[in-house]
Amino acid sequence: MHTLASSFVLGYHGCDESIADKLLAGADFKESTNAYDWLGHGIYFWEANPLRGLEFANELKSNKRSAARISKPTVVGAAIDLGLCLDLSSSAGIEQIKIAHRRLIQISEKADFELPKNYSDGLRRNLDCAVIETLHQIRREAGEPPIDVVRGVFLEGGPIYPSAGFYEKTHTQICVRTPESIKGVFRVPKRHLSRA
Repeated sequence: MHTLASSFVLGYHGCDESIADKLLAGADFKESTNAYDWLGHGIYFWEANPLRGLEFANELKSNKRSAARISKPTVVGAAIDLGLCLDLSSSAGIEQIKIAHRRLIQISEKADFELPKNYSDGLRRNLDCAVIETLHQIRREAGEPPIDVVRGVFLEGGPIYPSAGFYEKTHTQICVRTPESIKGVFRVPKRHLSRA
């Protein structure tokens, strides 16, 4: 766990245009608390990737479960102070997750409940969410400062060409746990939403 030297990043949040307008006018972001959230509970952003944020909003619109929430897909940007960051691309971050996983196994054995599972679709990550939430609980119980942001890199989608090690939807995702880490919200210029 550490405070990164480069503490500010730009994140992009895919949503409906009506939500974007409210956020730009000063409304607070809504925390996601789904059992399958990849990085635990918090406010999700795509780091340095406004186009992927817009693609995600379009995916939500076409998803039958989410279609009612997204009628006009858009994306808003935010300046985010990473603060105390659980960075899952660092050795220290990975070690913290290993510890939390072992603790969750101990809890499940003692309480005789089955561990959550990640689904084969790669999108619903109930176990990962439970492990990260366990880490937050461990820190609370130890009186340690809360994690402000969780950051992870995800390989998603198919290879970009045969036998490639690069994937179509690879991205860095940020889960903001401390809303005060969001220092400002901005409208994304249309030129940043183009593949060119």
